[in-house]
Amino acid sequence: MQTKSATWPKATGDALLAFVGSPRGLLAAWLLVINLITFLVFGFDKWKAKQKEHHESVRRVPEKTLFLLSAAGGCVGALLGMKVFHHKTLHRTFRFGIPAILLLQIVVVSGIWVYFHSAW
Repeated sequence: MQTKSATWPKATGDALLAFVGSPRGLLAAWLLVINLITFLVFGFDKWKAKQKEHHESVRRVPEKTLFLLSAAGGCVGALLGMKVFHHKTLHRTFRFGIPAILLLQIVVVSGIWVYFHSAW
């Protein structure tokens, strides 16, 4: 019976695949994608808000959706979207809520990292 052993990738494309296939790589890919989506959704909602001034039937992105995208890891994209599109900057819930979610995420991830990397 023959056993297979894992080998390190040899080509550059294989190294990228190995990085994305690792837990850190998957997390990095997720954060990149969710932040890009969140940024674009903030811009889309701002565009919809301008359209609603002229057409009452235009449907906006619910605030709950914007917060959900932020809580899913898109806080940086949300903050950039707020800054670039000047969107939701007057709403207290967004001005303080999005940075609070980001801070909470940093604390939780840091706590998990310290827990698993501390010497017993």
